[in-house]
Amino acid sequence: MMFREIGLLRLQKRVYKAVEELSESRQVTLLQMSQTPRGDGSGRRLETSSRTRGLLYAAGAIRAAAAHGVTTVHIPENGQVALNPPLTPARSAACSTRSVHPRTLSHLNAVVDAVGARRGAVMVINPWAQLTKGEVCAMGRDAGLARSDLEATLSCGKPPTRRNGGPPIANCGVCFPCLVRRSGLLHANGADGTPYETDPWGDDLPFDRGADWRALQRWLLGRYTLTDLVTDTPLPSATDAVAAFDVIRRGRGELARLLPSVGTLDAADAA
Repeated sequence: MMFREIGLLRLQKRVYKAVEELSESRQVTLLQMSQTPRGDGSGRRLETSSRTRGLLYAAGAIRAAAAHGVTTVHIPENGQVALNPPLTPARSAACSTRSVHPRTLSHLNAVVDAVGARRGAVMVINPWAQLTKGEVCAMGRDAGLARSDLEATLSCGKPPTRRNGGPPIANCGVCFPCLVRRSGLLHANGADGTPYETDPWGDDLPFDRGADWRALQRWLLGRYTLTDLVTDTPLPSATDAVAAFDVIRRGRGELARLLPSVGTLDAADAA
């Protein structure tokens, strides 16, 4: 299922085509849905921020799955970003995105289960919960996707094409999702040829746009423990906390390669 992004349709279709060509052994059906909330005619103000975006996407996927008789919805987000450990104290708990966090999915499944009364209920899972961004990129490469296909994807939290007068580029290069993307492609391919709007280490980068880069450096140069993981956003009882922490540890190792000062650290030393 794909949510239509008017300014990025060409990119979406290219990525879908690349995946479709690798799926000769099974049928792949593209379902396109709008991501624009529509009013109920009452004139009440709709949610205009992106805070409910993750719930909208998940609910849309559940609706599509139920309509087609599918009992499992995959929300493929690498475990590193799904857990999304806060880079600073100011980003703890609800101040950071938790739309695919294990706790969120656990609550979502509980709601779906209650509504469906267990008969034909849809289960939502994250198949990449135990993988880092780099490991997911490597899986795509090993499955047959070309490096150019991986570099044509969208990871950005604030795509330049959405801004009025913004350049026709999908990834800004400096937001946290873009920084994770850079580390993932570097891990999988040894290089990243994505055309970014700008680089976080550029001398001409405005101070406010370098906030994520500075926060990431401070986070990587500090320590991150299992206690930090479980106290920020509690994990469901069925989640292996040690395995989840190991995902963060490996992800920190990948991200450390972006920083000259810590780039030589082994993944085992990065947590």
